[in-house]
Amino acid sequence: MSYTSIEICAGAGGQAVGLEQAGFEHLALVEIEPIACDTLRLNRPTWTVINKDVKDFSSKEYIGVVDLLAGGVPCPPFSIAGKQLGHLDERDLFPEALRLVKECNPKTVMLENVRGLLDIKFKEYRRHILDELYNMGYQCDWRLVNSSDYGVSQLRPRAILVALKKQYFEYFEWPAKNETQPLTVGELLYEEMSSLGWENADNWKLAANNIAPTLVGGSKKHGGADLGPTRAKQSWALLGVDGKGLADAPPINGSKAMPRLTLKMAALIQGFPKDWKFAGKKTPAYRQVGNAFPPPVAKAIGLSIKKALKQYEQKGSKRQRLQSQIA
Repeated sequence: MSYTSIEICAGAGGQAVGLEQAGFEHLALVEIEPIACDTLRLNRPTWTVINKDVKDFSSKEYIGVVDLLAGGVPCPPFSIAGKQLGHLDERDLFPEALRLVKECNPKTVMLENVRGLLDIKFKEYRRHILDELYNMGYQCDWRLVNSSDYGVSQLRPRAILVALKKQYFEYFEWPAKNETQPLTVGELLYEEMSSLGWENADNWKLAANNIAPTLVGGSKKHGGADLGPTRAKQSWALLGVDGKGLADAPPINGSKAMPRLTLKMAALIQGFPKDWKFAGKKTPAYRQVGNAFPPPVAKAIGLSIKKALKQYEQKGSKRQRLQSQIA
């Protein structure tokens, strides 16, 4: 049996491809940025991609047919890199997400944001969101999830809200952490780093012996195709990577400079499939990568949600069989 989803703030498809891998069929993906919509269509021409502001989107037509409403609502209102205005920030789209939940009444909800949302200063706002969902018939759990626990080669902590209708919630369990450690940056990127014959690739692989700092995508106003603030660049340097920008290609034989990541390497660190392509020039393409929700994390949580739905259905089928036998 297939399960259905609609996704808001879909970006370049990190959450969408992870949920696809978990077995969800996307009924619609809503994204305001045209270039990110181009990326989604480039990789999945059959997906229904809607280039629209979430504030102008209605989910009423999906009532009764959608199992999961998912999304990575904008993080600047809660990011420690910003002013942390929360609900006072015009970019806060949690109210729109709640409106869409009310409109289409999905069985489950998954919303992702930065770890800053779990700060004590937003306690009342989180409670307000939970109360709204509870009044719509959901039970919820909010958890800080480290992407590295699910095979992603960077820590990338994310605040994940999962809500299920009350009859399903008792069957939900957060996915277990991977038993094996994620690949180091050297292990993950060696094939790419050595692809043009760079003679120092073996030594670089040994030195790049840890997972990556959290990638930062920046915004249209702030941030370019570099790997984050000064502290992040220092951490990258310890891994033998120049974080001041992106390279157009892997290092060549004879190159003495500290290598930079290519766009493909950054996407691999986020956990995107090797063949996933990004529309646009380097800076807007990297912004899509850096702001993405890692697919392996979305897949792990999606599988847990799907398992809860299946277990409820199986219990219902067993109950019906028993009732028919008694009758």
